[in-house]
Amino acid sequence: MSQRVLAAEFMHETNTFSVQPTDEAAFRACAFHLAGEIPSAYRGTRTALGAAFEAAGEFGWNLTTPIAAHANPSGRVTDAAFDRIAGEILTDCDGLDGVLLHLHGSMSTRSHDDGEGELLARLRARLGPDVPIMVVLDLHATVTEAMAAHANALIAYRTYPHIDQYERTWQAARLLRRAMAGEIRPSVALARRPILYALDGGRTNSAPMMELLRRGDELERSGRALAVSIHAGFSSADVHDIGPSVAVTVDGDAAGGRAEAESLIEYAWQQRRHSTIHFTPLAEAIAEAGRPDGSGKPLVIADYSDNPGAGAYGDGTTLLRAMIEANVSDAALHAICDPQAVREAQAAGVGAPVTMRLGGKVDPAIGGGPLTVTGHVAAITDGEMILSGPVGGGVRRSYGLSLLLRVGGIDVIVISSNGQAIDLAQFTSLGVDPTRKAIVAVKSMQHFRAAFEPIARKVVEIDTGALCTKDFKNRPYRNIRRPIWPLDEI
Repeated sequence: MSQRVLAAEFMHETNTFSVQPTDEAAFRACAFHLAGEIPSAYRGTRTALGAAFEAAGEFGWNLTTPIAAHANPSGRVTDAAFDRIAGEILTDCDGLDGVLLHLHGSMSTRSHDDGEGELLARLRARLGPDVPIMVVLDLHATVTEAMAAHANALIAYRTYPHIDQYERTWQAARLLRRAMAGEIRPSVALARRPILYALDGGRTNSAPMMELLRRGDELERSGRALAVSIHAGFSSADVHDIGPSVAVTVDGDAAGGRAEAESLIEYAWQQRRHSTIHFTPLAEAIAEAGRPDGSGKPLVIADYSDNPGAGAYGDGTTLLRAMIEANVSDAALHAICDPQAVREAQAAGVGAPVTMRLGGKVDPAIGGGPLTVTGHVAAITDGEMILSGPVGGGVRRSYGLSLLLRVGGIDVIVISSNGQAIDLAQFTSLGVDPTRKAIVAVKSMQHFRAAFEPIARKVVEIDTGALCTKDFKNRPYRNIRRPIWPLDEI
């Protein structure tokens, strides 16, 4: 008989400082597929679930896929949304031989700081101790002892921008096959240090992560570990377990991987001050835009702090205000999240001139308040597109009713459902060719690089003081463990 395997996706990176709760509607606005919808949405894509379908075909599994849900990073997940999505997974557990989950690793709910730990605890209680559970995590997971205890393997992405979910899921699937055959009995050893933020934010082209990944590969090749998972953590989560960690999956008792995990996290501690993130003052970034190098390529300006991919509101106006005041031309910006402005433009109609208060409405004190602009409604779309770049994996994505507002020489993209810039289709779907612009402004910390760095003459990063500012000492942490570096000298 074929083995019955459950594969599911439940992902949210929770910015606990956000005032925007994440309810079921937030998941539905991003991705929410139930069992019958999942094959057509993911089969044949370079995604985690795409890999799960391929593995099931190769290994002869009877694959059940109850749900695939993820929401854009935002505030705590409501208990109702968590229970609904977790419930879809838990009600499909009868007769399982194995489980393959794609989770973020930094989800917090109203009732549980450790959302993934709670999900895995409920799942383990249903399945008992013998059914193997393999978990693929984001590189920015906040890994807890509960997650390590209830999973048989934790496998994090090894790229940032994250372009290897497909490969990591295949790695997890191969371990699952071996575990279900009784060849191995995997367990997880976890190690941490009192660090809030390190490993260069998880940048995998930077020395600390590169070295840790190299050592992890060596451990896996030698057979001393089945999988080595390096997590940079998520600094916008005000939770006890904040910070980087290392999980080493071994065959047998977890104690067998403790020394390796401790050695790797000790290296992270020693390298905790290393950083390649250097912000350009906003005025200097705008001035740089006026100094083209003759390449014909755009200057890419990335607003690190208003990154929706880390839970920022995406409606900050500080960067756009500076571009307008500098009278820049041949520029494009993605995006201002402002559904009210999109509806106003839709009412005016394509081709109409409009004057509106744009952005800055969630919290005007953070990242720039509402900006009064006069522009031309150049396009309105339903926000649907297929992301074809390295991060997109060929999946369909929607950012809700979307607007292209032409303000002087700036094409401003305004969206209804928040999301960071990760794919050129976010511009081209609205009729903007970013490769032909002099300036391309995006709201993203790092993921934009996969698609936008290849088209750029230069990339500059700025911090506009929005919700995801790197100024940790001015963040209102209350629940993290102390002492912790860099808030405390240790």
